[in-house]
Amino acid sequence: MAGMHVRGRVVSGAGVLDDGVVSVRGGRIEAVRPYSEWAGAEPDCAPLEFAGTIVPGLVDIHNHGGFGHRFDTVDAGEARAAAEFHQRQGSTSVVASVVTGAPDDMVAQTATLRALADDGVLAGIHVEGPFLSEARCGAQDPRFLTDPDPALIERLLAAAGGQLRVMTLAPERRGFDGAARLLAAHGVVVALGHSDANYAEFRGALAPGGPGTLVTHLANGMPPLHHRAPGPAAAALVAAAERYAIVELIGDGVHIESGFAALTFAAAPGRVALVTDAMQAAGLPDGEYRLGPQPVRVTGGVARVASGAIAGGTATLLQCLRWAVRECGVPLLDAVRAATSTPAAAAGLADVGDLRPGLAADAVVLDEDQGLRRVLRHGQWLT
Repeated sequence: MAGMHVRGRVVSGAGVLDDGVVSVRGGRIEAVRPYSEWAGAEPDCAPLEFAGTIVPGLVDIHNHGGFGHRFDTVDAGEARAAAEFHQRQGSTSVVASVVTGAPDDMVAQTATLRALADDGVLAGIHVEGPFLSEARCGAQDPRFLTDPDPALIERLLAAAGGQLRVMTLAPERRGFDGAARLLAAHGVVVALGHSDANYAEFRGALAPGGPGTLVTHLANGMPPLHHRAPGPAAAALVAAAERYAIVELIGDGVHIESGFAALTFAAAPGRVALVTDAMQAAGLPDGEYRLGPQPVRVTGGVARVASGAIAGGTATLLQCLRWAVRECGVPLLDAVRAATSTPAAAAGLADVGDLRPGLAADAVVLDEDQGLRRVLRHGQWLT
């Protein structure tokens, strides 16, 4: 099978290669090397044009939909369209998120997403709820929030068929410990979020050997950081700084301010996962949309439910990466890792998130301003 070679400035987990070549064969990365080395090994090949900045395919582990399509659906075509929209925008790996709703609906939606994950369209499933705090529900429908129910977890696990990657729970809910053990026994990452816990409760769930290894959208769906009541945000930052946890940041410039993002990157280098928390309106104009069972109005690019709570994001992950670099002062290498290798590690996705021999041939070519040029997924150009 003929190979493919792409030349550019390679930015990946290994660092920055100013003039390198990514070689692809059979849907896998075959080699990453300096251009001079490639030219010496391939003397019969024509010189390669410089394509731009080459980064790994982006990995979005918290995504509810986009371009008018939702993941909280039993319509596989709709869910596929949402995934393909984000793939064309550079997120070659998307973990689809199911939002809190009626239990039967959540199970049916999970089963729909499982088929797409089995086919390689999705990188897995994230279930956000319903075992969350009413006080910090955000855009989660409070009618369906409840304490952890092992029977419902078993139904979700069965519906997911091994594709459930992450589940978000509030650690203060009665039955959290048992639920976390059940999920961990099935290889599911336990994420903490939508929580009104105090510092000790949240920190305890993230302690070494504790059940939690991921924090869902840090600073959103939890009390504000305060010097006399540090709460979940401080507990998460400490755990990430000590390398016991990874924290998600919604990098759209709406959910968090740039200064808080800069603080988080500085406090926990290598432990920040940029996510979109994207919903149906991502990539579309202002208007009326839905998130789970609730109607959403998008005004000025900001999605809100009737309560006024922000209802997910409308940005793509590449836009989040660009925001981190431009508005937060995050070095490009660190921002790329936060949108690729770190989220892949957080969700247990071993085959993606970097440009290394043997991994899936997923890459994004950017211009000098982090604008999108081309997207390579599984060795095929999407754009």
